[in-house]
Amino acid sequence: MSRQAPITDQKALARARQRAAQHGDSALFLQEEALLEIKERLSEVNRAFKRVAVITPWPALWQPAFPEADVLEDGADLLAFPNPPYDLVIHAMGLHWAGDIVGQLVQCRLALKPDGLFLGAALGGQTLHELRASLAQAETQVSGGLSPRVLPMAEIRDLGALLQRAGFALPVADSATQVALYRDLFHLAADLRAMGETNALTARRKTFARRALFAEAARIYAEAFGQEGRIRASFELIFLTGWAPHADQPKPLRPGSAAQRLSDALNTDELPLPGANPTPSD
Repeated sequence: MSRQAPITDQKALARARQRAAQHGDSALFLQEEALLEIKERLSEVNRAFKRVAVITPWPALWQPAFPEADVLEDGADLLAFPNPPYDLVIHAMGLHWAGDIVGQLVQCRLALKPDGLFLGAALGGQTLHELRASLAQAETQVSGGLSPRVLPMAEIRDLGALLQRAGFALPVADSATQVALYRDLFHLAADLRAMGETNALTARRKTFARRALFAEAARIYAEAFGQEGRIRASFELIFLTGWAPHADQPKPLRPGSAAQRLSDALNTDELPLPGANPTPSD
C-alpha cells in the first residue's frame, strides 16, 4: 500500500521561513498578536509556571517573552522536548502547517506534568478566505481548472475536537479575527512572503503560473473584497487550551444525575414545548 504524501512540503516551508527571516519582525504582526494573547491568558491563571517549553517557527520573537523556556523550532513530526515534564507547553503559530495535528497535541500532553497547561495558537479555516475565493474563480476562468494555492486550515470546531481526542482535560478552543487592509493582491502576497506563509503545499503546481491568472485574481479580489480603495484580508487566530489530566480536576456530572430540576433552581414554572404531549399527572 502506497503511503499518502504529507500535505506540507517541509523543505519548501523551511525555505519560505528563511526568506522571511531576512525581513526581520516587520511583518510578524500575527505572531505578535498571538504572543500578546498568550501572555494575557497566562496572567489570568493563578499559578507559577517554572518549567516551560515553546514550539514556534519564530524563536527570536518568543524566546525573549519566555527567557527561561526550552524553545523548539517546529516542522518535525517528532518534537524533541529536552527537559520534560513541563508545567506549561505553548505551541505558537505553527500548528496549522503540521501534517499530523493530533500527533503534535498528544506529544505536547505527554510532555506535561499532571495538571500541566497546554496553550496553542494557530491560523484557522477562515484565514485568507478572500484570497482563496479570488484565486479559485480566476484560475477557473483563465486555466479551466484549480490547483492548491492556499493552505487548507482547520476549523475551530475541528481543533476543539482534536484537543479532546489528544487526551486533554477541560479542552477549550476560541478564535479572534484580524482584518488587514492592503493596496492590492500583490501587496498582500509580499506580506505573506515576509511572514513565511506562502504556498508550501506538497501538491502545489511547481511551474510558473500565467501572468494573466494573477491579474484576473487581483481584479476579482478588488471587486469582491474592496474596502476604502484597498482590499481586506482576514486572518483567523484560533487559541487552544487544555490541561494534562489529574485526579483533582473537576469532572462533568453523569447525564441524568442532577438532584434538582433547573426550574426549581431558577424559581420558575416548567412549561411544555408547543406541540409537545404534556406529562401525565399521577
